[in-house]
Amino acid sequence: MNYPAQRRRQLARLLKEENVDALLVTNPVNVTYLTGFSGDSTYLILGRQHTLLVSDGRFTEQLAEECPGLDAYIRPSKQSLSRATADTLQKLGPRQVGFESGNVSVADLEVYREMLPAIEWKGVRDRVEKMRAVKDESEVAAIREAIRIAERAFAMFRSMLRRGDCEKDLHDAMEGYIRRAGGRCSSFPTIVAVDERAALPHAPPTGRNLAECHLLLVDWGASGAFYKSDLTRVLIPRNHSAFSRSARQEKADEKLEKVYATVLAAQQAAIAAVRPGAKGHDVDAIARAVMDEAGYGKYFMHGLGHGIGLQVHEAPAVRTDSVDVLQAGMVVTIEPGIYLPGWGGVRLEDDVLVTPDGNEVLTSVPKDFASQILDFGV
Repeated sequence: MNYPAQRRRQLARLLKEENVDALLVTNPVNVTYLTGFSGDSTYLILGRQHTLLVSDGRFTEQLAEECPGLDAYIRPSKQSLSRATADTLQKLGPRQVGFESGNVSVADLEVYREMLPAIEWKGVRDRVEKMRAVKDESEVAAIREAIRIAERAFAMFRSMLRRGDCEKDLHDAMEGYIRRAGGRCSSFPTIVAVDERAALPHAPPTGRNLAECHLLLVDWGASGAFYKSDLTRVLIPRNHSAFSRSARQEKADEKLEKVYATVLAAQQAAIAAVRPGAKGHDVDAIARAVMDEAGYGKYFMHGLGHGIGLQVHEAPAVRTDSVDVLQAGMVVTIEPGIYLPGWGGVRLEDDVLVTPDGNEVLTSVPKDFASQILDFGV
């Protein structure tokens, strides 16, 4: 099945609702979604009667390979993309043209209005993004593959950990593991945070090493050809101080186990609530209730999750202020965390598919407490 063509047909049917004759798609992620094109500097003009890409000579062969059957106007090198787009629209003759208001700047819109004064321009917001929120079979398969890549990379990462490693070295190493596992690159800069630095949800990597650490937070994801994954686990190194029999350390171990158990329980409760018709803010509230009951509610300061697909953060939102309603085909992260300044943080994150009768957890890296304990290499 030609999924991009099917998406274009679906979007074309919505043009009448927007009261436009054509839609100018300039967001490169949306162009990819609607065409399968992996390049850049290319716009899509989607009309009720005619649809084509506006690109340049660098991509002539690539367009033929990736977008068979889709017309393209290849602009000469002396013609700007905006001028080529305006000239193409003038030839097609639409009277009302929609544009992606979340992607087109005021300056760009002014240029188009100067070049095409006879056209009525209308901002169209999130039409493609709303379509992207519900994945088709090909997208779910691509996300599954991105997850498998990330999981293979994590297995390499874990097996290669050494006491002398530092956050920055491990951040850099994960990129290589992802590529070796079959990925194009990481979905985002990997977060590797030791001990109290794990209390920073987006901790930048430093020279802090793993020697004698009591926890290591790793947030990573892989990009396949297009689609992405996003996971988080907390590893607990087995070392002399963390597993000593001193009363002081036994108390610290109990705290770590309690925090971890709370985060895991919050995640499991939230995942159980993921189903068609569930509201994003309600799923978020379920996780927060578990945190509140354990006394850690104020230490969970970000949203519970987000959609994932062509981008690592996309619709729907699963957070306190979300008005999104989950639908079958959506893929969301569920990632509660507790962050205690001066001590550390625990976050668990999995990618979850909303199915017609509930959900499917797509990620399979173990997350019970015992599975997180590791023995370092020398």
